[in-house]
Amino acid sequence: MSGLELALSGFGLMLLAIFLRVPIAAAMFGAGFIGTWIVLGRPSATLSQMKTLTYDTFSSYSLTIVPLFLLMGQFATKSGMSAALFQAASDWLGHRKGGVAMAAVGACAGFGAVCGSSLATASTMGQVALPEMRKRGYSDALSTGVLAAGGTLGILIPPSIILVIYAILTEQNIVKLFVAALIPGLLAALGYMLTVAIYVRIKPGSGPVAERKPIAERLRTLVRVWPVVVIFVLVMGGIAADWNWAMPGVQALFTPTEGAAVGAIATGLYGVATRTLNWAAFKLSILETAQASAMIFLIVFGAQVFNSFLAFTQAPQALAEWVTVQGFAPMTVLLAMLLCYLAFGCVMDSLSMILLTVPIFFPIVETLDFGMSAEATAIWFGILALIVVEVGLITPPVGMNLFIINQVDRDIPISQTYRGVLPFVASDLVRVVLLLAFPSITLWLVGVMF
Repeated sequence: MSGLELALSGFGLMLLAIFLRVPIAAAMFGAGFIGTWIVLGRPSATLSQMKTLTYDTFSSYSLTIVPLFLLMGQFATKSGMSAALFQAASDWLGHRKGGVAMAAVGACAGFGAVCGSSLATASTMGQVALPEMRKRGYSDALSTGVLAAGGTLGILIPPSIILVIYAILTEQNIVKLFVAALIPGLLAALGYMLTVAIYVRIKPGSGPVAERKPIAERLRTLVRVWPVVVIFVLVMGGIAADWNWAMPGVQALFTPTEGAAVGAIATGLYGVATRTLNWAAFKLSILETAQASAMIFLIVFGAQVFNSFLAFTQAPQALAEWVTVQGFAPMTVLLAMLLCYLAFGCVMDSLSMILLTVPIFFPIVETLDFGMSAEATAIWFGILALIVVEVGLITPPVGMNLFIINQVDRDIPISQTYRGVLPFVASDLVRVVLLLAFPSITLWLVGVMF
């Protein structure tokens, strides 16, 4: 059996295990371990490889950024930032048709700036905004659909846990990836708001108009969201690799990992100062961060074992050579990869998709000529992959965010959520087409800042 055939067999075994509801980390580890055993031929060599791989994976300094950003998100949740963001956005937009739904999108974008997790954003904002929208007479479909879609902004608006993992896998600059995600993230939020505006005009009763708040009250609620702005600027501004474009001679204040630590501390201090983060909430934040970090690290280790098996088979290199020999147009190959992400989104979570596919797809992407530098291609592909993974989070029938929102209010049938999210999926696909057609949308800000 050739290396490529062995790799395909291992991939099939892993997918079968996932379909049988084996945890994804265990499925990747099992397929990778068995495959490595077959390739090396000796149990002792395989176990020795596992020992080395375990140390190499968990001693990585870059991975320390993950629990720190998760902790920042936990502190933001417990400190009531989500409620303040939604209240401010609702006061400014609620008097428009579908304005409260648009406010939910804006609040999700703001919360995503201090929380790198889509599931956490969807869950937190769902608890804050869903009861309010239902109270104001919004349809169940629009209410749940917009919150499921808005939750995806948690991994698109930097900082993003998925982009951190992508940067580690492809050895790219984390800060440049964060900067590249800003404009696509803002486009996503604007696209969702436009979708709401169209939705409520097609179905007028789905998004009633709320009372217009006095300007003085709107300004007061706007002032309450200053901590989010300060923390975002502190973290993103502090880790910028080179500010010479704006302030000559001023370099980065701290590394991305240090920036994550500063963000977590600043968010925690805000919670303490406002007395919203008490001792019980602090302990719960630490516990939930540890649980989420353990889950992510276990998936990372399982993926590393499977990817090590792929490296022994030389399958990624063989596949890249095959694509080159076939002479496919670069855009055709890229479209095929993005379609694979959409298909995987039906059975896998976003982190698992990135960990599993990037070691296979990225060597192929490196061989394709899109008329730009290798670094620009890597950044562009990373943002495209992130967005398509994000679409998988809200694609029926098994999008993770759909179930998260449905858990917030079990009285709403999941079929209503499916129906309500489809217009937002269409908005995402339009955005993917735009970013494919115009890579400069993604790369312009990186070029300006670096």
